Amino acid sequence: MNQTPKRRTGVLTASALTIALLATGCGSVDDDSPTGDTGSKDVAVGGESFGTADEETAKLGSDAQPGEFPRTVTHANGATEVEAKPKRVVVLDTGELDDVLSLGITPVGMVTTEGANPVPSYLADQVEDVETVGTINELDLEKIASLEPDLILGSQLRADKLYDELDSIAPTVFSIRPGYPWKENFRLVGEAMGMEDEATSELEDYAQEARELKESVEGDPTISLVRFMPERLRLYANQSLIGVILGDAGFARPELQDVDDLAVEISPENLDKAGGDYIFYTSYGAPGATGETKALEGSQWKSLEAVEEGQAFRVDDDVWFLGLGPSGAEQILDDLDEHLTE
Repeated sequence: MNQTPKRRTGVLTASALTIALLATGCGSVDDDSPTGDTGSKDVAVGGESFGTADEETAKLGSDAQPGEFPRTVTHANGATEVEAKPKRVVVLDTGELDDVLSLGITPVGMVTTEGANPVPSYLADQVEDVETVGTINELDLEKIASLEPDLILGSQLRADKLYDELDSIAPTVFSIRPGYPWKENFRLVGEAMGMEDEATSELEDYAQEARELKESVEGDPTISLVRFMPERLRLYANQSLIGVILGDAGFARPELQDVDDLAVEISPENLDKAGGDYIFYTSYGAPGATGETKALEGSQWKSLEAVEEGQAFRVDDDVWFLGLGPSGAEQILDDLDEHLTE
């Protein structure tokens, strides 16, 4: 990666954040899912591999003191100088949308998803007047330019091939990928916005809430995560947004899901493998189209112990799989608290 800003100046040193980027999952890049789910140990985009986990250690952050500008931000695609505190921000994924809103910033432009709702439902009332700039998988560069942004936030996984064009419009800062590194991504957004202290405070609040949740739950129940998707059924594992949250809270996982991958895919005929003391399930899309409706009517689902004991709960896919930021994470903790402590 080129570590020198193309059209900006600045010194690249100091308080960089070191992140081990673990690129894992099951299958190939899941283009229809806004979670950025990826497969194999190499993260591939457009046929190009980003490398293995050991190779993908990057320093992300800025060279400035908190709140000071100009600053040079080191990120997945190099280094970008941000001359002044951004006021007109465009976000290219749901994670960045959650991030900036969590910092009290309303973007001027955002993308939509192909999920049940174009914008995650838990964020929709905060962005009613925000312009759309295409979808996660198909950006409208002309619309982005027309908004005259002073910062663009996205990820290498999503838009690597468009980085130069985006960076010619406005300073552009990319994480490696959305998903399980959501906390590191939030810190990077905080660095780009000059709001690193606010980001740290938000994450400290989240960590405290996660600890308190585990302390309030009796015993050590295993938590199973089931997501119905068109033509596939996934049990989400440790390297997913929710897997990270469950790990932070100290909850156990069923053996099949307690692996360092994004998810384990099973066939609908093996739904009996989805068991746990508690099951949280949802669909990416309409339940009838994902197989959820049929599955829940079947004997395998009904015979799962969690289902028989009334400990299987349908949750909001917009939050649990499209949140990808601190507000979504805190909503998931609230949902867990509601169901595990009732």
